[in-house]
Amino acid sequence: MTAPRLELREITKQYPAVLANDRVSLTVAPGEIHAVLGENGAGKSTLMKVVYGAVRPDGGEVLFDGRPVRIRGPHEARALGVAMVFQHFSLFDTLSVAENVWLGLPPGQSLADTSRRIREKAAEYGQEIDPERPVHTLSVGERQRVEIVRALLVEPRLLILDEPTSVLMPQAVERLFVTLRRLAATGCSILYISHKLDEIRALCHRCTVLRGGRVTGVVDPTQETNASLSRLMIGAEPPQVTPGPPRAGELALALRGLSLPRTDRFGMDLHEVSLDLRAGEILGVAGVSGNGQQELLAALSGEDPRSPPGALSLFGVDVGRQSPARRRALGLHFVPEERIGRGAVPTLSLAQNLLLTRRDSVRAGGWIARGALAAQARAVIERFGVKAAGPQAAARSLSGGNLQKFIVGREVDAQPRVLIVAQPTWGVDVGASAQIRGALLALRDAGCAVLVVSEELDELFELADRLMVISRGRLSPPVARADATVALIGEWMSGLWPGAPAARTEEASS
Repeated sequence: MTAPRLELREITKQYPAVLANDRVSLTVAPGEIHAVLGENGAGKSTLMKVVYGAVRPDGGEVLFDGRPVRIRGPHEARALGVAMVFQHFSLFDTLSVAENVWLGLPPGQSLADTSRRIREKAAEYGQEIDPERPVHTLSVGERQRVEIVRALLVEPRLLILDEPTSVLMPQAVERLFVTLRRLAATGCSILYISHKLDEIRALCHRCTVLRGGRVTGVVDPTQETNASLSRLMIGAEPPQVTPGPPRAGELALALRGLSLPRTDRFGMDLHEVSLDLRAGEILGVAGVSGNGQQELLAALSGEDPRSPPGALSLFGVDVGRQSPARRRALGLHFVPEERIGRGAVPTLSLAQNLLLTRRDSVRAGGWIARGALAAQARAVIERFGVKAAGPQAAARSLSGGNLQKFIVGREVDAQPRVLIVAQPTWGVDVGASAQIRGALLALRDAGCAVLVVSEELDELFELADRLMVISRGRLSPPVARADATVALIGEWMSGLWPGAPAARTEEASS
Protein backbone atom coordinates (compact mmCIF):
# COMPACT_ATOMS: atom_id res chain seq x y z
CA MET A 1 0.00 0.00 0.00
CA THR A 2 1.10 3.58 -0.69
CA ALA A 3 2.41 5.35 2.40
CA PRO A 4 0.46 8.40 3.57
CA ARG A 5 1.79 11.68 2.24
CA LEU A 6 1.55 13.15 5.75
CA GLU A 7 1.00 11.51 9.11
CA LEU A 8 0.86 13.38 12.41
CA ARG A 9 1.05 11.30 15.58
CA GLU A 10 0.09 12.73 18.97
CA ILE A 11 1.21 16.29 18.17
CA THR A 12 1.24 18.49 21.28
CA LYS A 13 1.97 22.22 21.52
CA GLN A 14 1.73 24.14 24.78
CA TYR A 15 1.83 27.94 24.98
CA PRO A 16 2.01 29.78 28.34
CA ALA A 17 -1.71 30.45 28.46
CA VAL A 18 -3.20 27.72 26.28
CA LEU A 19 -2.72 24.11 25.16
CA ALA A 20 -3.05 24.70 21.43
CA ASN A 21 -2.67 21.07 20.28
CA ASP A 22 -3.43 18.18 22.63
CA ARG A 23 -2.13 14.87 21.17
CA VAL A 24 -3.52 15.51 17.70
CA SER A 25 -3.23 12.74 15.10
CA LEU A 26 -4.03 13.17 11.42
CA THR A 27 -3.35 11.25 8.19
CA VAL A 28 -3.44 12.59 4.63
CA ALA A 29 -3.14 10.30 1.60
CA PRO A 30 -1.51 11.26 -1.72
CA GLY A 31 -4.02 13.13 -3.86
CA GLU A 32 -6.40 13.66 -0.95
CA ILE A 33 -8.07 16.99 -0.15
CA HIS A 34 -8.33 16.86 3.64
CA ALA A 35 -10.21 19.52 5.60
CA VAL A 36 -9.24 20.66 9.09
CA LEU A 37 -12.27 22.20 10.73
CA GLY A 38 -12.63 23.91 14.10
CA GLU A 39 -13.82 27.07 15.78
CA ASN A 40 -11.49 30.05 16.23
CA GLY A 41 -8.69 29.11 18.59
CA ALA A 42 -9.22 25.34 18.19
CA GLY A 43 -5.58 24.86 17.20
CA LYS A 44 -5.88 24.51 13.42
CA SER A 45 -3.34 27.16 12.44
CA THR A 46 -0.86 26.00 15.08
CA LEU A 47 -1.07 22.46 13.73
CA MET A 48 -0.49 23.64 10.16
CA LYS A 49 2.50 25.71 11.28
CA VAL A 50 3.97 22.57 12.85
CA VAL A 51 3.73 20.84 9.46
CA TYR A 52 5.29 23.86 7.74
CA GLY A 53 8.11 24.16 10.27
CA ALA A 54 7.06 27.56 11.54
CA VAL A 55 6.27 26.12 14.99
CA ARG A 56 8.18 23.41 16.86
CA PRO A 57 5.91 20.88 18.61
CA ASP A 58 6.51 19.94 22.25
CA GLY A 59 5.65 16.32 21.58
CA GLY A 60 4.58 13.89 18.88
CA GLU A 61 5.91 12.74 15.54
CA VAL A 62 5.65 13.90 11.90
CA LEU A 63 5.98 11.44 9.02
CA PHE A 64 6.23 12.47 5.37
CA ASP A 65 5.83 9.78 2.70
CA GLY A 66 6.16 7.21 5.46
CA ARG A 67 9.48 8.54 6.82
CA PRO A 68 9.85 10.30 10.18
CA VAL A 69 10.98 13.89 9.66
CA ARG A 70 11.91 16.75 11.93
CA ILE A 71 10.97 19.97 10.14
CA ARG A 72 13.07 22.71 11.73
CA GLY A 73 11.94 25.60 9.54
CA PRO A 74 9.91 26.55 6.48
CA HIS A 75 12.98 26.08 4.26
CA GLU A 76 13.09 22.41 5.24
CA ALA A 77 9.34 22.09 4.65
CA ARG A 78 9.69 23.59 1.18
CA ALA A 79 12.55 21.17 0.44
CA LEU A 80 10.14 18.32 1.19
CA GLY A 81 7.59 19.83 -1.19
CA VAL A 82 5.33 21.54 1.37
CA ALA A 83 3.79 24.92 0.47
CA MET A 84 1.51 26.99 2.66
CA VAL A 85 -0.84 29.93 2.21
CA PHE A 86 -1.23 31.66 5.56
CA GLN A 87 -4.42 33.31 6.75
CA HIS A 88 -2.36 36.37 7.67
CA PHE A 89 -0.38 37.14 4.57
CA SER A 90 3.42 36.95 4.49
CA LEU A 91 4.15 39.47 1.76
CA PHE A 92 6.58 42.41 1.85
CA ASP A 93 4.54 45.57 1.29
CA THR A 94 7.36 47.56 -0.29
CA LEU A 95 8.18 44.95 -2.93
CA SER A 96 6.31 44.12 -6.11
CA VAL A 97 4.22 40.98 -6.55
CA ALA A 98 6.92 39.40 -8.75
CA GLU A 99 9.69 40.25 -6.26
CA ASN A 100 7.73 38.68 -3.40
CA VAL A 101 7.18 35.47 -5.38
CA TRP A 102 10.76 35.41 -6.66
CA LEU A 103 12.16 35.48 -3.11
CA GLY A 104 10.40 32.20 -2.31
CA LEU A 105 11.46 30.30 -5.43
CA PRO A 106 14.57 28.15 -5.88
CA PRO A 107 17.61 30.07 -7.22
CA GLY A 108 18.27 30.24 -10.94
CA GLN A 109 15.10 31.95 -12.18
CA SER A 110 15.08 35.50 -13.44
CA LEU A 111 12.58 38.08 -12.30
CA ALA A 112 11.23 38.30 -15.87
CA ASP A 113 10.62 34.54 -15.94
CA THR A 114 8.90 34.77 -12.57
CA SER A 115 6.58 37.51 -13.86
CA ARG A 116 5.68 35.39 -16.88
CA ARG A 117 4.95 32.33 -14.74
CA ILE A 118 2.78 34.39 -12.37
CA ARG A 119 0.61 35.54 -15.27
CA GLU A 120 0.34 32.02 -16.67
CA LYS A 121 -0.54 30.41 -13.34
CA ALA A 122 -3.05 33.15 -12.48
CA ALA A 123 -4.71 32.69 -15.87
CA GLU A 124 -5.20 28.98 -15.15
CA TYR A 125 -7.97 29.82 -12.70
CA GLY A 126 -9.18 33.04 -14.28
CA GLN A 127 -7.50 35.64 -12.09
CA GLU A 128 -5.73 38.78 -13.23
CA ILE A 129 -2.55 39.52 -11.30
CA ASP A 130 -0.16 42.29 -12.30
CA PRO A 131 3.32 41.09 -11.27
CA GLU A 132 4.68 44.65 -11.35
CA ARG A 133 2.30 46.08 -8.75
CA PRO A 134 3.69 46.94 -5.31
CA VAL A 135 2.00 44.80 -2.69
CA HIS A 136 1.02 47.82 -0.58
CA THR A 137 -1.38 48.88 -3.34
CA LEU A 138 -3.29 45.57 -3.29
CA SER A 139 -6.56 44.94 -1.50
CA VAL A 140 -6.95 41.97 0.85
CA GLY A 141 -8.59 39.91 -1.89
CA GLU A 142 -5.81 40.67 -4.35
CA ARG A 143 -3.15 39.74 -1.79
CA GLN A 144 -4.93 36.43 -1.24
CA ARG A 145 -4.69 35.67 -4.96
CA VAL A 146 -0.96 36.42 -4.91
CA GLU A 147 -0.38 34.07 -1.96
CA ILE A 148 -2.26 31.24 -3.68
CA VAL A 149 -0.42 31.68 -6.99
CA ARG A 150 2.92 31.84 -5.17
CA ALA A 151 2.20 28.50 -3.52
CA LEU A 152 1.09 26.88 -6.76
CA LEU A 153 4.23 27.97 -8.60
CA VAL A 154 6.47 25.66 -6.55
CA GLU A 155 4.53 22.56 -7.76
CA PRO A 156 3.95 21.34 -4.18
CA ARG A 157 3.50 17.72 -3.06
CA LEU A 158 1.54 18.96 -0.02
CA LEU A 159 -0.31 22.27 -0.18
CA ILE A 160 -1.66 23.83 3.02
CA LEU A 161 -4.39 26.44 2.57
CA ASP A 162 -5.49 28.45 5.63
CA GLU A 163 -8.82 30.15 4.85
CA PRO A 164 -7.98 30.51 1.12
CA THR A 165 -11.42 31.73 0.02
CA SER A 166 -12.17 34.13 2.85
CA VAL A 167 -11.97 37.17 0.55
CA LEU A 168 -12.59 35.58 -2.86
CA MET A 169 -15.77 36.03 -4.88
CA PRO A 170 -17.94 32.94 -5.58
CA GLN A 171 -16.79 32.79 -9.22
CA ALA A 172 -13.14 32.89 -8.13
CA VAL A 173 -13.83 30.20 -5.52
CA GLU A 174 -15.19 27.86 -8.18
CA ARG A 175 -12.12 28.45 -10.34
CA LEU A 176 -9.86 27.79 -7.37
CA PHE A 177 -11.71 24.51 -6.69
CA VAL A 178 -11.11 23.42 -10.28
CA THR A 179 -7.39 24.10 -9.80
CA LEU A 180 -7.27 22.22 -6.48
CA ARG A 181 -9.06 19.19 -7.90
CA ARG A 182 -6.62 19.19 -10.83
CA LEU A 183 -3.69 19.37 -8.39
CA ALA A 184 -5.09 16.51 -6.33
CA ALA A 185 -5.50 14.42 -9.48
CA THR A 186 -1.73 14.70 -10.05
CA GLY A 187 -1.05 13.27 -6.58
CA CYS A 188 -0.62 16.54 -4.66
CA SER A 189 -2.16 16.33 -1.19
CA ILE A 190 -4.06 19.34 0.14
CA LEU A 191 -4.76 20.36 3.72
CA TYR A 192 -7.69 22.75 3.59
CA ILE A 193 -8.67 24.96 6.53
CA SER A 194 -11.98 26.77 6.20
CA HIS A 195 -14.94 27.84 8.28
CA LYS A 196 -17.22 27.57 5.26
CA LEU A 197 -19.01 24.29 5.73
CA ASP A 198 -20.56 24.25 2.26
CA GLU A 199 -17.07 24.51 0.73
CA ILE A 200 -15.73 21.64 2.80
CA ARG A 201 -18.66 19.41 1.86
CA ALA A 202 -18.28 20.28 -1.83
CA LEU A 203 -14.49 19.98 -2.10
CA CYS A 204 -12.95 17.73 0.52
CA HIS A 205 -12.59 13.94 0.71
CA ARG A 206 -12.15 13.74 4.49
CA CYS A 207 -12.40 16.12 7.41
CA THR A 208 -10.65 16.16 10.79
CA VAL A 209 -12.54 18.25 13.36
CA LEU A 210 -10.78 19.99 16.27
CA ARG A 211 -12.31 21.47 19.39
CA GLY A 212 -10.19 22.95 22.17
CA GLY A 213 -7.02 21.54 20.62
CA ARG A 214 -8.31 17.94 20.47
CA VAL A 215 -9.69 15.81 17.64
CA THR A 216 -13.45 15.33 18.03
CA GLY A 217 -13.98 13.35 14.85
CA VAL A 218 -12.75 12.31 11.43
CA VAL A 219 -15.61 12.19 8.91
CA ASP A 220 -16.50 12.07 5.25
CA PRO A 221 -17.87 15.61 4.75
CA THR A 222 -19.96 14.57 1.76
CA GLN A 223 -22.01 12.42 4.15
CA GLU A 224 -22.45 15.21 6.72
CA THR A 225 -24.74 18.20 6.98
CA ASN A 226 -23.78 21.72 8.03
CA ALA A 227 -25.61 21.06 11.29
CA SER A 228 -23.72 17.85 12.07
CA LEU A 229 -20.36 19.46 11.25
CA SER A 230 -21.24 22.42 13.49
CA ARG A 231 -22.06 20.07 16.36
CA LEU A 232 -18.66 18.40 16.02
CA MET A 233 -16.94 21.79 15.81
CA ILE A 234 -18.64 23.87 18.50
CA GLY A 235 -20.79 21.35 20.33
CA ALA A 236 -24.03 22.86 19.06
CA GLU A 237 -25.66 24.30 15.97
CA PRO A 238 -24.89 28.02 15.41
CA PRO A 239 -27.68 30.42 16.36
CA GLN A 240 -29.88 31.51 13.51
CA VAL A 241 -29.66 35.17 12.50
CA THR A 242 -33.15 36.41 11.63
CA PRO A 243 -33.28 40.12 10.83
CA GLY A 244 -36.53 41.91 11.50
CA PRO A 245 -37.97 44.67 9.32
CA PRO A 246 -35.86 47.85 9.16
CA ARG A 247 -37.05 51.08 10.72
CA ALA A 248 -35.09 53.64 8.73
CA GLY A 249 -34.85 57.00 10.46
CA GLU A 250 -32.92 60.21 9.91
CA LEU A 251 -30.28 60.58 7.22
CA ALA A 252 -27.01 59.68 8.93
CA LEU A 253 -24.40 59.56 6.16
CA ALA A 254 -24.68 61.06 2.70
CA LEU A 255 -22.39 61.06 -0.33
CA ARG A 256 -23.24 63.40 -3.19
CA GLY A 257 -21.43 62.91 -6.49
CA LEU A 258 -18.03 62.22 -4.92
CA SER A 259 -15.23 61.94 -7.47
CA LEU A 260 -11.67 61.43 -6.29
CA PRO A 261 -8.57 60.63 -8.31
CA ARG A 262 -6.53 57.69 -7.11
CA THR A 263 -3.62 58.45 -4.81
CA ASP A 264 -1.30 56.02 -6.60
CA ARG A 265 -1.15 54.63 -10.10
CA PHE A 266 -2.43 51.22 -9.05
CA GLY A 267 -5.50 52.53 -7.24
CA MET A 268 -9.00 53.17 -8.53
CA ASP A 269 -10.56 56.53 -9.27
CA LEU A 270 -13.96 57.17 -7.70
CA HIS A 271 -16.57 58.48 -10.16
CA GLU A 272 -19.70 60.38 -9.08
CA VAL A 273 -20.28 58.17 -6.04
CA SER A 274 -23.55 58.82 -4.22
CA LEU A 275 -25.35 57.03 -1.39
CA ASP A 276 -27.73 57.63 1.49
CA LEU A 277 -27.40 55.71 4.75
CA ARG A 278 -30.13 56.14 7.33
CA ALA A 279 -30.29 55.44 11.03
CA GLY A 280 -31.77 52.01 11.72
CA GLU A 281 -30.75 50.32 8.47
CA ILE A 282 -27.91 48.21 7.08
CA LEU A 283 -26.69 49.12 3.61
CA GLY A 284 -24.53 46.47 1.95
CA VAL A 285 -21.93 47.17 -0.73
CA ALA A 286 -20.89 44.19 -2.89
CA GLY A 287 -18.14 44.02 -5.48
CA VAL A 288 -15.07 42.20 -6.70
CA SER A 289 -11.96 43.17 -4.75
CA GLY A 290 -10.02 46.08 -6.24
CA ASN A 291 -12.96 47.98 -7.73
CA GLY A 292 -12.71 51.02 -5.47
CA GLN A 293 -13.64 49.60 -2.08
CA GLN A 294 -10.41 50.78 -0.46
CA GLU A 295 -10.77 54.29 -1.88
CA LEU A 296 -14.42 54.53 -0.81
CA LEU A 297 -13.67 53.35 2.71
CA ALA A 298 -10.74 55.76 3.03
CA ALA A 299 -12.95 58.67 2.00
CA LEU A 300 -15.70 57.68 4.45
CA SER A 301 -13.43 56.94 7.42
CA GLY A 302 -11.33 60.08 7.07
CA GLU A 303 -8.09 58.40 6.03
CA ASP A 304 -8.49 60.29 2.75
CA PRO A 305 -9.64 63.83 3.68
CA ARG A 306 -9.79 65.17 0.11
CA SER A 307 -13.55 65.12 -0.41
CA PRO A 308 -14.73 68.46 -1.84
CA PRO A 309 -17.12 70.64 0.19
CA GLY A 310 -20.65 69.30 0.23
CA ALA A 311 -19.73 65.83 -1.04
CA LEU A 312 -19.75 64.00 2.33
CA SER A 313 -21.94 64.79 5.31
CA LEU A 314 -22.52 63.13 8.66
CA PHE A 315 -25.82 64.03 10.31
CA GLY A 316 -25.87 67.17 8.20
CA VAL A 317 -22.30 68.21 9.09
CA ASP A 318 -19.85 68.51 6.20
CA VAL A 319 -16.99 66.18 7.21
CA GLY A 320 -15.21 65.59 3.90
CA ARG A 321 -12.08 67.39 5.09
CA GLN A 322 -12.33 66.27 8.73
CA SER A 323 -9.96 63.81 10.45
CA PRO A 324 -10.98 60.30 11.59
CA ALA A 325 -10.93 61.54 15.19
CA ARG A 326 -13.37 64.35 14.39
CA ARG A 327 -15.68 61.90 12.65
CA ARG A 328 -15.53 59.55 15.65
CA ALA A 329 -16.53 62.46 17.87
CA LEU A 330 -19.67 62.75 15.71
CA GLY A 331 -20.38 59.02 16.16
CA LEU A 332 -18.74 57.34 13.15
CA HIS A 333 -16.69 54.21 13.85
CA PHE A 334 -14.83 52.04 11.35
CA VAL A 335 -13.65 48.41 11.12
CA PRO A 336 -11.01 48.08 8.35
CA GLU A 337 -10.54 44.91 6.34
CA GLU A 338 -6.87 44.55 7.35
CA ARG A 339 -7.02 43.52 10.99
CA ILE A 340 -3.24 43.25 11.48
CA GLY A 341 -1.51 46.61 11.03
CA ARG A 342 -4.64 48.76 10.65
CA GLY A 343 -7.32 47.22 12.85
CA ALA A 344 -4.81 46.32 15.54
CA VAL A 345 -1.13 46.82 16.38
CA PRO A 346 0.18 43.25 16.76
CA THR A 347 2.78 44.00 19.45
CA LEU A 348 0.40 45.95 21.70
CA SER A 349 -1.93 44.34 24.22
CA LEU A 350 -5.67 44.12 23.61
CA ALA A 351 -6.21 46.80 26.25
CA GLN A 352 -3.72 49.13 24.55
CA ASN A 353 -5.35 48.45 21.19
CA LEU A 354 -8.58 49.90 22.55
CA LEU A 355 -6.83 53.28 22.59
CA LEU A 356 -6.61 53.28 18.80
CA THR A 357 -10.27 54.28 18.54
CA ARG A 358 -11.53 54.67 22.13
CA ARG A 359 -10.76 57.44 24.60
CA ASP A 360 -13.07 56.40 27.47
CA SER A 361 -10.13 55.62 29.74
CA VAL A 362 -8.09 58.75 28.98
CA ARG A 363 -8.34 61.30 31.76
CA ALA A 364 -7.63 65.04 31.82
CA GLY A 365 -4.06 65.84 30.92
CA GLY A 366 -3.71 62.66 28.84
CA TRP A 367 -3.37 60.25 31.78
CA ILE A 368 -4.55 56.71 31.04
CA ALA A 369 -6.66 54.97 33.70
CA ARG A 370 -5.08 51.55 33.28
CA GLY A 371 -7.57 49.76 35.52
CA ALA A 372 -10.53 51.17 33.62
CA LEU A 373 -8.85 50.35 30.30
CA ALA A 374 -8.25 46.73 31.34
CA ALA A 375 -11.84 46.43 32.57
CA GLN A 376 -13.11 47.78 29.28
CA ALA A 377 -11.01 45.30 27.29
CA ARG A 378 -12.14 42.47 29.55
CA ALA A 379 -15.77 43.40 28.92
CA VAL A 380 -15.26 43.21 25.14
CA ILE A 381 -13.46 39.86 25.50
CA GLU A 382 -16.30 38.40 27.56
CA ARG A 383 -19.16 39.86 25.53
CA PHE A 384 -17.82 38.59 22.21
CA GLY A 385 -16.34 35.32 23.44
CA VAL A 386 -12.78 36.22 22.45
CA LYS A 387 -10.34 33.44 23.31
CA ALA A 388 -7.38 35.30 24.80
CA ALA A 389 -5.21 35.14 27.91
CA GLY A 390 -6.73 38.42 29.08
CA PRO A 391 -6.62 42.18 28.44
CA GLN A 392 -2.81 42.17 28.52
CA ALA A 393 -2.46 39.50 25.81
CA ALA A 394 -0.68 40.81 22.71
CA ALA A 395 -2.91 41.14 19.66
CA ARG A 396 -0.56 38.92 17.66
CA SER A 397 -1.12 36.05 20.14
CA LEU A 398 -4.75 35.68 19.06
CA SER A 399 -6.00 33.52 16.21
CA GLY A 400 -7.25 35.49 13.21
CA GLY A 401 -10.90 34.89 14.00
CA ASN A 402 -10.53 35.86 17.65
CA LEU A 403 -8.71 39.07 16.75
CA GLN A 404 -11.51 39.87 14.29
CA LYS A 405 -14.08 39.37 17.06
CA PHE A 406 -12.15 41.72 19.33
CA ILE A 407 -11.82 44.47 16.69
CA VAL A 408 -15.49 44.31 15.74
CA GLY A 409 -16.42 44.12 19.42
CA ARG A 410 -14.29 47.18 20.22
CA GLU A 411 -16.24 49.30 17.74
CA VAL A 412 -19.69 47.82 18.52
CA ASP A 413 -19.09 48.36 22.24
CA ALA A 414 -18.46 52.06 21.55
CA GLN A 415 -22.19 52.41 20.73
CA PRO A 416 -21.60 54.18 17.42
CA ARG A 417 -24.22 56.22 15.62
CA VAL A 418 -22.72 55.14 12.29
CA LEU A 419 -20.62 51.98 11.85
CA ILE A 420 -18.70 51.26 8.66
CA VAL A 421 -17.35 47.72 8.58
CA ALA A 422 -15.34 45.94 5.87
CA GLN A 423 -15.34 42.12 5.66
CA PRO A 424 -16.90 41.71 9.13
CA THR A 425 -16.60 37.90 9.32
CA TRP A 426 -13.37 37.28 7.38
CA GLY A 427 -11.79 34.08 8.73
CA VAL A 428 -14.37 33.69 11.51
CA ASP A 429 -16.02 30.36 12.41
CA VAL A 430 -19.74 29.76 11.99
CA GLY A 431 -20.59 30.40 15.64
CA ALA A 432 -18.60 33.63 15.85
CA SER A 433 -19.89 34.70 12.44
CA ALA A 434 -23.47 34.39 13.67
CA GLN A 435 -22.51 36.34 16.80
CA ILE A 436 -20.94 39.21 14.82
CA ARG A 437 -23.87 39.39 12.41
CA GLY A 438 -26.27 39.33 15.33
CA ALA A 439 -24.37 42.24 16.94
CA LEU A 440 -24.60 44.27 13.71
CA LEU A 441 -28.35 43.61 13.49
CA ALA A 442 -28.76 44.59 17.15
CA LEU A 443 -26.94 47.87 16.41
CA ARG A 444 -29.29 48.51 13.51
CA ASP A 445 -32.33 47.79 15.68
CA ALA A 446 -30.97 50.23 18.27
CA GLY A 447 -30.95 52.99 15.64
CA CYS A 448 -27.36 52.81 14.38
CA ALA A 449 -26.70 53.29 10.67
CA VAL A 450 -24.53 50.41 9.43
CA LEU A 451 -22.60 50.21 6.16
CA VAL A 452 -21.19 46.75 5.37
CA VAL A 453 -18.65 46.34 2.55
CA SER A 454 -18.18 42.65 1.87
CA GLU A 455 -17.28 40.19 -0.85
CA GLU A 456 -19.45 37.53 0.82
CA LEU A 457 -22.77 37.66 -1.02
CA ASP A 458 -24.41 35.28 1.45
CA GLU A 459 -23.43 37.64 4.25
CA LEU A 460 -24.84 40.68 2.49
CA PHE A 461 -28.11 38.93 1.67
CA GLU A 462 -28.41 37.88 5.31
CA LEU A 463 -27.65 41.30 6.77
CA ALA A 464 -28.49 44.12 4.40
CA ASP A 465 -31.80 45.94 4.06
CA ARG A 466 -30.60 47.48 0.80
CA LEU A 467 -27.76 46.51 -1.53
CA MET A 468 -25.43 48.43 -3.81
CA VAL A 469 -22.55 47.28 -6.02
CA ILE A 470 -19.21 48.97 -6.62
CA SER A 471 -17.55 48.41 -9.98
CA ARG A 472 -14.67 50.34 -11.56
CA GLY A 473 -15.00 53.07 -8.96
CA ARG A 474 -18.73 53.62 -9.52
CA LEU A 475 -21.66 52.78 -7.26
CA SER A 476 -24.84 51.21 -8.58
CA PRO A 477 -28.29 52.41 -7.59
CA PRO A 478 -29.59 50.80 -4.37
CA VAL A 479 -31.90 47.80 -4.54
CA ALA A 480 -34.00 46.41 -1.70
CA ARG A 481 -32.86 43.01 -0.50
CA ALA A 482 -36.29 41.57 -1.29
CA ASP A 483 -35.87 42.63 -4.93
CA ALA A 484 -32.26 41.47 -5.30
CA THR A 485 -31.01 38.11 -6.54
CA VAL A 486 -27.53 36.63 -6.72
CA ALA A 487 -27.79 36.68 -10.52
CA LEU A 488 -28.70 40.39 -10.53
CA ILE A 489 -25.90 41.37 -8.13
CA GLY A 490 -23.44 39.24 -10.12
CA GLU A 491 -24.42 41.08 -13.31
CA TRP A 492 -24.05 44.43 -11.62
CA MET A 493 -20.55 43.45 -10.43
CA SER A 494 -19.52 43.71 -14.07
CA GLY A 495 -20.84 47.28 -14.14
CA LEU A 496 -24.02 46.35 -16.02
CA TRP A 497 -26.68 48.16 -14.06
CA PRO A 498 -29.22 50.55 -15.60
CA GLY A 499 -27.49 53.76 -16.68
CA ALA A 500 -23.97 52.39 -16.23
CA PRO A 501 -22.98 51.40 -19.80
CA ALA A 502 -22.70 54.99 -20.97
CA ALA A 503 -20.48 55.80 -18.01
CA ARG A 504 -18.29 52.80 -18.77
CA THR A 505 -17.98 53.75 -22.46
CA GLU A 506 -17.04 57.28 -21.47
CA GLU A 507 -14.45 55.94 -19.04
CA ALA A 508 -12.94 53.56 -21.58
CA SER A 509 -12.52 56.33 -24.16
CA SER A 510 -10.91 58.77 -21.74
